[in-house]
Amino acid sequence: MSEKALDHQGRWRSHTIAFRISPEENDDLNTRVKLSGLTNQDYIIRRVQCRDVVVQGNPRVHKALRNQLAAVLEELQRIESGNQIDNDLKGMIRLITATMDGLKEECP
Repeated sequence: MSEKALDHQGRWRSHTIAFRISPEENDDLNTRVKLSGLTNQDYIIRRVQCRDVVVQGNPRVHKALRNQLAAVLEELQRIESGNQIDNDLKGMIRLITATMDGLKEECP
């Protein structure tokens, strides 16, 4: 057996699951995966099993946070009135804030 097909607990991963999502859902999922520092597979498995996604700070996570914050800033600058902020943007700001708060707690 190949080591690549085994999970961390030595289980053979031989089943494939596929599902369809909208482009917006795909963008949201990819953003969440990047901010978590996990692979798509590990992130989705943890969320499906209702397990916590614990973000470990590393250069990839920091780069994803920086890029996402830049996108949020660009969107906020485009909006003239705070009343026009949509729920997706509010949700992304909450996710970034929670991730940053968690990373801040890790630092000694």
